[in-house]
Amino acid sequence: MNSKPLKIVIATRESRLALWQAEHVQALLAARGHQVSLLGMTTLGDQILDRTLSKVGGKGLFVKELEAALEDGRADIAVHSLKDVPMELPEGFALACVMEREDARDAFVSPRHARLQDLPQGAVVGTSSLRRTVLLQALRPDLRIEPLRGNLDTRLRKLDEGQYEAIVLAAAGLKRLGLQERIRCEFDESEMLPAAGQGALGIEVRADRSDLLEALAPLAHLPTWLRVAAERAVSRCMGGSCSMPLAAHARLDGAQLHIDAAWGDPELRTPLVRASASGSATTLAQADALGQAVAAQLRERGAH
Repeated sequence: MNSKPLKIVIATRESRLALWQAEHVQALLAARGHQVSLLGMTTLGDQILDRTLSKVGGKGLFVKELEAALEDGRADIAVHSLKDVPMELPEGFALACVMEREDARDAFVSPRHARLQDLPQGAVVGTSSLRRTVLLQALRPDLRIEPLRGNLDTRLRKLDEGQYEAIVLAAAGLKRLGLQERIRCEFDESEMLPAAGQGALGIEVRADRSDLLEALAPLAHLPTWLRVAAERAVSRCMGGSCSMPLAAHARLDGAQLHIDAAWGDPELRTPLVRASASGSATTLAQADALGQAVAAQLRERGAH
């Protein structure tokens, strides 16, 4: 138990998945003696559902309102899906900890088909991710990839209404909400490389809150943090927004970190640009450097 119990308010989006994440952190902190409450908020990213994220300002739309609540003292911490967190945090904010990762893979969800390969020619597949778009186009150039926005329940409802033959979602969100029976199969990471930070939760605080940094330290999972530090470095060096059709995924084997990345152009349907690197990484700085090296490879091979 922490020697100095704190009163902590968690800023959270009000989607079912965001609330699950916030309540998960609430329970872990309460078990350590802290008094924790939730501040539910609706973000701009939750309100704008008729356009893809890349056209309206990127995934930062999901965190700006939460950061404003940290800034003005209405809340103390914000719990994020790490893949929604911009690669550069605003001045005065810090990532206090990265928690142990859930399944990082993408899930194939369809009422009628067991695998992507089973879809008929020209079938409509839903995703709002440019990364998933270019990877799906590489696997099945004949498919029609259509935008799909909304929270997890909304996306599943649109699938069930017949708007899509299949949709692709993060396996982690489905598993966290007890919806794993909706997963027909998980994509092998070699064919659908995950997004930087996918499946991991990050906790953001104001950088000057040393009391919170100390209280949150026991929740951190260093192997996950090393992996996502490398992934986020690739994304940051490549421009780091959700208008970037980029995948980056790292694996840790002892002290050896291996990172793979892929970039594609959704307009040109050109072959994917791929890069990878391995090296010893026991610190976040070493993991970051490995990610930077992979980004440099991507750029040398034509990614921009």
